[in-house]
Amino acid sequence: MRVLVSGASIAGPVLAYWLSRHDFAVTVVERAPTPRKSGGHAVDLFRPAMEISERMGVLHRIEELATGTHRLIVTREGTARSVEIDLIKVFSAASDRHVEIMRDDLSEIYHDAARDDVEYVFGDWITAIAPDGSVTFEHGGHRRFDLVIGADGLHSGVRRIVFGDEARHTHLAGAYLAVLSVPKDLGRDGQMRMHIGVGREAAVYSAPHLTDARAVFLFRSDHELDYHHRDVPRQKELLRAAFAGMHPEADAWLRESERTPTFYFDSITQLQLDSWSRGLVTLVGDAGYCPGPAVGGSTSLAVLGAYVLAGELAAAGGDHERAYPAYEREMGELVRRSRAFARGVAKTLIPTSQLGVRALVGGARLLTALPTPISRAVAKANNKGLRLHDSMRVKDYPCGR
Repeated sequence: MRVLVSGASIAGPVLAYWLSRHDFAVTVVERAPTPRKSGGHAVDLFRPAMEISERMGVLHRIEELATGTHRLIVTREGTARSVEIDLIKVFSAASDRHVEIMRDDLSEIYHDAARDDVEYVFGDWITAIAPDGSVTFEHGGHRRFDLVIGADGLHSGVRRIVFGDEARHTHLAGAYLAVLSVPKDLGRDGQMRMHIGVGREAAVYSAPHLTDARAVFLFRSDHELDYHHRDVPRQKELLRAAFAGMHPEADAWLRESERTPTFYFDSITQLQLDSWSRGLVTLVGDAGYCPGPAVGGSTSLAVLGAYVLAGELAAAGGDHERAYPAYEREMGELVRRSRAFARGVAKTLIPTSQLGVRALVGGARLLTALPTPISRAVAKANNKGLRLHDSMRVKDYPCGR
């Protein structure tokens, strides 16, 4: 059975790996001309994604390329005093197994895991999908597949073709995220330095294996900003306006936007699709159920969703009329809980008042001060909060090979 997967970031390569293990013939098409290996930001893998990565035989590579960020130095806007937070304690409260890794490193690891068993087509994309599985590519003409799966992110082209205009299915959290590459000497290995104020925060960090540092900016807006997701000059203009005069250190990070080799900017947007399947097509990861970049554990959810989709297709013998509903049943409640969790995190992570800023910093300090067994016990009492992702189970699917 021939399966076409659109997108070679996270969900796409994981899905391709497991489909190939279940004896499907897989083609992955990716708009980028090569595997992405520059820029990007750090993402979190929680217990379910760690277990799946271990089953794929790539966990050792993931752990080798972990960012190793263990300390957070926070300065509230308008103050001179900084607060130190132990990130190891914070994350151990949230998960029994956790790794932070650069997104592009993770993408490369998952790509390498299946590249010998999967056909990868870079520099092309899908422009049309017929009900019989005939697919038109921008450069590659026409080909026919038994199934088509969109794993092409928040701005999914497959979703647009099959489900229509993106705005009909999205909910803007009123916040925006930017990430840019900055010189290595602006950051420090093992440490993140952050400035936080009402409605905005800026941070910089690096990792031992990186040749640069990454500056991250989160900010709120009381109205939807006017820009196209490919209009980088406009995005940089909006970013500079949002962070003007925050702090001399943050200003220095911001100035790097004028010459950075890599730049990412997007809204923190949540998808609200109730069903991700139509005909021969389904969606996985951020293309189908993004709970919100940077706030909802979307990377771990994408890894789990890709694994489950492949497993349900195998269990149904490739019959999508049985497999797709089973996949949505397995993932539906997890996605709804992730959406609710992300909405709460978005409100807390970017405070709207000075009281909120003090509460956020104070809460992190308290978590650092508590003995680890106590902080874990408190977190485990609510699997809809900090321990949400660890509470997701990983189902067993027998592999063909």
